[in-house]
Amino acid sequence: MNGILSYEFMQNALAAAILASIVCGLIGPFVVARRMVFISGGLSHTAFGGLGIAYWMGIRPIYGAIAFVLAAALFLGSLEEKKLNQNDLFIGILWAVGVAIGIVFVHLTPGYAPDLMSFLFGNILTVPRTDIAIMSVLVLIVVGTVAVFYKGFVAIALDEEFARARRLPVYGLKTGLTVLTALTIVTLIQVVGILLVIALLTIPVAIASELSMNFRKIIGLSIATGITVCLLGLSISYSIEFPSGATIILTGGTLLATVKILKRFALKRSPN
Repeated sequence: MNGILSYEFMQNALAAAILASIVCGLIGPFVVARRMVFISGGLSHTAFGGLGIAYWMGIRPIYGAIAFVLAAALFLGSLEEKKLNQNDLFIGILWAVGVAIGIVFVHLTPGYAPDLMSFLFGNILTVPRTDIAIMSVLVLIVVGTVAVFYKGFVAIALDEEFARARRLPVYGLKTGLTVLTALTIVTLIQVVGILLVIALLTIPVAIASELSMNFRKIIGLSIATGITVCLLGLSISYSIEFPSGATIILTGGTLLATVKILKRFALKRSPN
């Protein structure tokens, strides 16, 4: 193991896995509680438009992803403020338009664009040191913001009407949570790719929810589970030379199924 860790690409992969696990474990419970999974899918696919434009311009694709996803998050936040009842419609449009823009600019870029394929399907072994630094900044922003506004985020996640009754800035909190979700998605894209982001946001939360009903504990368990899933999936993918993103998600799915089976078996064995 020490021999493997002597390679810079493996050190970067481990750092990316841990950073991604922290943000997905921290934001995932809010995404699930707020039923924002479809929004997360729309934001992740919108990022492809930014990736394509950035690649065409010759700059780091992650910068384009950040710009596009943040713009989409603020747009969805403005829809919330206007109380439009067609959010799903606009999310679907953003989803499709983002992918279409990305495809067009990839087509306009001379030559083959292999780096963009890793953003679609994930290749944690190719994350460069520069992107690790960017991911670290994004994680610090997410962790710091959640730490400051934790009670407000929990209030709107679990009972929005109660939050309004307490005169909390519900619109600002909802928009802030959407923006944090967008930053989390950019971080996760580096690890599992655009197409698998939703799985890494939700699987650790699903496992944690099987083990606890306390929201704070679910966050902690989600982070620990995410780290376990990412590191175990990374080890398996490296050993058998399988795609890293897909292996991480399959590892998480297997762990979730195992936890559910063991819990059901334990309930049947417990006395009434």
